[in-house]
Amino acid sequence: MIRDDNKEQALLRQIVRGNTVAMKKFYDTYSGYLTAVCSRYVPDKEDVKDILQESFIKIFRAISTFEYKGAGSLKAWSARIVVNEALKHIRESSKLKVMNLPQGELPDLADDLEPDFNEIPTPVILEMIRKLPVGYRTVFNLYVFEEKSHKEIASLLNISESTSASQLHRAKGLLMQEIELYRFNRMAL
Repeated sequence: MIRDDNKEQALLRQIVRGNTVAMKKFYDTYSGYLTAVCSRYVPDKEDVKDILQESFIKIFRAISTFEYKGAGSLKAWSARIVVNEALKHIRESSKLKVMNLPQGELPDLADDLEPDFNEIPTPVILEMIRKLPVGYRTVFNLYVFEEKSHKEIASLLNISESTSASQLHRAKGLLMQEIELYRFNRMAL
């Protein structure tokens, strides 16, 4: 049986050689995952298509510089390119606005309180995240999914660390409200 990392390395070698069949295989294998990654940042389907197109062009142009570090490293590297392209799109479309809502609009949360997504289907969770205001959504995704620190997020988005922390806090608050509403509606059925 061929190991996954051997298959990934073989696919990588073929793509570097310019094999279009291997490129199509790469696209077929990773496009669904990369679409989901992009959709966490950009809810508009047409924008997602444009970002993915740009991302795949960048991936195929830069793939010869990619350093294979084991199974999954190609997928992770590709996801980073998609995230960077999504962030670029957000910045260029000037949709990244810091949302400074008055303090009274969201409940005060203990810093250690986290949204409880147990028993909520993944598509519902992703839709809840997509509905967050763009600033909240962007910081939430970078912090939770990309595991970036507030310092890294601040640098990426050209905001202060305290703004990043505030955006995350507010995103969690909104998600907790959405979760509560979802559970209430489910119980009412």
